[in-house]
Amino acid sequence: MVKLGRSDLGNVLPLPTLHPWYLLTAILQVVRSQQPRPNREAPGTAGGRRRPEAAGFLREPFTVSGGGSARRRRHVASLGARPSCVAMDLGADEFEQNLPLLQELVLGADFVGLPPAAFTACRALAVVCIWTLVVFASPAGLDIEFTGLRSNLSRPQQISLFDLPSEWYLKTRQSVQQFTICQIGLSVFSSIEGESNKYVAHSCNFFLFPTTFGILDSEFSFQASSIQFLNQYGFDYNKFLKNGIPYMNEEQEKKIKHSILTGNWKVLSSLNKDQIKVVIDEVTRWLDLAEEGDWMTLPGIAGFQAFEVQLLLRQALPDIWTVLRDQGVIVKKVSKQHRWYLENNSCDRESCWKEKILLSARGFSVFFQMLVKAQKPLVGHNMMMDLLHLHDKFFRPLPESYDQFKLNIHNLFPVLIDTKNVTKDIWKELNFPRVYNLSEVYEVLNSDLNPTKNSGPVIIHASKCERYVETKYPHEAAYDAFLCGSVLLKVAHLLLWRVHGAGSIPEPSFPLYLNVLAPYMNQVNLIRAGVPKVNFSGPDYPSIRPPILILSVRKWPGVSEQQVYREFQNVCKFDVRRLTQSQFLLLTNKFKDARSILKEYKCHPTLQVALYRHWRHSPNVNCLLQVCGIVTTWALVAFLLGRPSP
Repeated sequence: MVKLGRSDLGNVLPLPTLHPWYLLTAILQVVRSQQPRPNREAPGTAGGRRRPEAAGFLREPFTVSGGGSARRRRHVASLGARPSCVAMDLGADEFEQNLPLLQELVLGADFVGLPPAAFTACRALAVVCIWTLVVFASPAGLDIEFTGLRSNLSRPQQISLFDLPSEWYLKTRQSVQQFTICQIGLSVFSSIEGESNKYVAHSCNFFLFPTTFGILDSEFSFQASSIQFLNQYGFDYNKFLKNGIPYMNEEQEKKIKHSILTGNWKVLSSLNKDQIKVVIDEVTRWLDLAEEGDWMTLPGIAGFQAFEVQLLLRQALPDIWTVLRDQGVIVKKVSKQHRWYLENNSCDRESCWKEKILLSARGFSVFFQMLVKAQKPLVGHNMMMDLLHLHDKFFRPLPESYDQFKLNIHNLFPVLIDTKNVTKDIWKELNFPRVYNLSEVYEVLNSDLNPTKNSGPVIIHASKCERYVETKYPHEAAYDAFLCGSVLLKVAHLLLWRVHGAGSIPEPSFPLYLNVLAPYMNQVNLIRAGVPKVNFSGPDYPSIRPPILILSVRKWPGVSEQQVYREFQNVCKFDVRRLTQSQFLLLTNKFKDARSILKEYKCHPTLQVALYRHWRHSPNVNCLLQVCGIVTTWALVAFLLGRPSP
C-alpha cells in the first residue's frame, strides 16, 4: 500500500485554482505518485507494537513516492512524437488516469478549423466521430451507441417526409431526451512525420453512465430492439452499468456545484444510505481495535463516489483520515491534533475536495469541453442524431427552438462535415454499388472499384489497438469511429483525384483534402424530412424531393392512413397524410417511385393518383374560393335588386 507520513502530508501544497485540465493533471500526479509498497515488517507488527488482527485490514502508514511525471513522459509515442495509445476500453476507473494522454492527442494537433482558403500546413488531423462523428485536429473520431433511437410515439408524432426541419426537430427532441448514451468510441488519426499521406489511428471505447450524485438522479429508457441489436454485436452492459464514466450538461453542473459549495447535499442514488451505513459500521468496528497510525482499505470504491464516501466518513468519525488510492479508499486512525493539522495544511482541505468532487462528477463532460475549446472541424456520417445527443447530454438541454439549436451547434463546432452528403455525390458519379451503412461504404472504398485505392491515404493502427487489424467489430463504438475517419480520408482523396485528374494530382495533404471538402461544410444529412439536409451556417436549402401526390379514394368508406400505406407498400413506400375524408397526400423520396405510381394508378377505378396542386386541391384554398364565390354572388344579386326601375 501507499505510505504518507505526517511530514509528507504537511508538505503537499493546496492545489491552485487553475483551468480544470491543469487541476486534473495535478491531482493525477499526486494519485499516480502514491503507488503501493509491500509491507516489509512482520505480520501484525509495526515499530515494535502489536497490531489488531482484523482480516482484510492493511496496516501501513502513507508515504509519498516520486516518479509519476517521469512515468507519464514515457507514454509519448515514437511516431511523430505523439502520445502512445490509451487503453482500448475505458470505464470510470481508467478514465481519469488517461485524460492527460487524451488531452495530448487532441489539443496537440496543429490544425485549426478555418475557411478553406485560409488553411495552413498542418501535420495532424483529428477525427472525432460520433456515431460516425469525427473531429479533425490530430484526428479524433467519436462514435455513439444509444439505449434507444426513437420512442414509439403516436402516428402524428412520428417523423415524416412531410415534416419541415423545425417539425422534425421537435419530434426527434422527445426521443433524444428519453434515451441516453451508453458508449462513445474515439479514434484519433495522426499524420506520420516524414511519410507522405500516412496516418496512425489511436482507438478506444468510453463506457458512459449519467452522473448520480446528490440531487442528480437521471431517468432514461431502454428500447428492446436497440438492446437486442447491441447485444448481438457483443456489447458489454456490465461495463456500461457498473463502471460507466459519469457526465452531465451545464445545467446539471450548475445545480450540483451550488449544492457542493453550499454544503447542501446528501446521499441519494450514487451510494444508498444502507451501503453508507455498512461502510461506517465496518470502519467503526475496526476503530475499536485499531491503534493510532493503523489503516484499512475500503476496496471497490472509485471516482467521485470515493470522494462522497470520504466526506461522510470524515464527518461521522473525528479520529480518522482518508486518502484515495488505486486500491480504494484508505482509512487511517489519527489523533485529533493530527486530524486538525491535516485538515488545515494538506491539499485535502474541504475547498480542494469540493473542486475535486465537481471535476470528477463532470467526468466525460470535461473531455467534451476540451473538444469544444479546441474548435476543430467535426465530421460525421449521418450525424444529426449525434449532434442532438451531444447538445443534450454535454452542453445544455435541447431548446424548444430549432433555430436556437442550430445556432448553439454552430457556436460549439463552427465547421461540420457530414460524409453522408459527400458519399452520395461521388457514389452516383463513379457508379459505385448501392450501400446501406458505414461498413459497406468502407468496403467499397477499399476495393478495386475505387480508382484511387493504391494512391490513397495509408492508415495503420497504433500499438494496443491492433485488434482491429484483422478482425471486424461492427457497431463497437471505437471501430465505427475508425471506419468513419478512414472513410473521410479516402473520400477526400477521391474528390481530390476528381478535381485534378489522375495525372496531375498534387502530393496529397490534409489541407488539400479540406479544400475539396469545402462545398460540403456545415451541411448535415437529414433522414425522413421535407428537406434532404440541414444547413448549420445559414437558412436551410429548399426541398428537392419528388412532388407531392394526391390520392382520391372511391367506394372505400372509412379508409385510414394505415390502410392506404399497406395498399402501396408492395409497390413502393410512401408517407401518407390525410387531406379530406376521401383524399390523401402521398410523398416519397424517390422520383422513380412517384412516376411509377402516377402511371399505374392514373385511371384506377377506386384509387386515383394525380399531382397535387395547392391552388386546386387544398381545402383551405377551396374554402376561400367558395366564400369568395358566395360573397360575389350576393353582391351581384344586391346590385341587381338595388337598381332603380326605368
